[in-house]
Amino acid sequence: MDHQYQDLINIFNCTFSGRYNTRLVSGDDEPIYLPAGGPVSYHRIIFAHGFYASALHEIAHWCVAGPERRLLEDFGYWYEPDGRTREVQAAFELVEVRPQAYEWILSVSAGFPFSVSCDNLNGDFEPDRLQFMEKVHREVMQILREGLPERVGLLAEELRIFYQTEPLSPALFVVK
Repeated sequence: MDHQYQDLINIFNCTFSGRYNTRLVSGDDEPIYLPAGGPVSYHRIIFAHGFYASALHEIAHWCVAGPERRLLEDFGYWYEPDGRTREVQAAFELVEVRPQAYEWILSVSAGFPFSVSCDNLNGDFEPDRLQFMEKVHREVMQILREGLPERVGLLAEELRIFYQTEPLSPALFVVK
């Protein structure tokens, strides 16, 4: 299946630009969320270098953010760059479980491969990727049991329609 980031931009913007005044935009540098302001009248989810996976990840963070956080640059979230200690990595993974669960749901809806991101390539230790993946998997299973949040559900359905993927079910989420 061919995944062009422009298709994702079109799907996202058709689904959310009117209702949430938010647009998905391909960027040339690091991803960032910029709320409306100054000369730009709409909120922007800017993903890195035209990477489809980056777009899904940034959308997932937007889906986690509540109304107040969506008025703050990068949702006002804490971010510690690559090269984290074990303690800081543990804190990072704790706040990344929900967004990466949403990202996995959106990836499956689009028929796009998902891989968790420990995002600590230059740290003093190698994070336990499989353990983190299992935490994200448990979160996905809980979300599927409880029902998808509105924005995740809307986008997942639009992606499923566009990519003609099967309905979401627990069997589609396998820890590898």
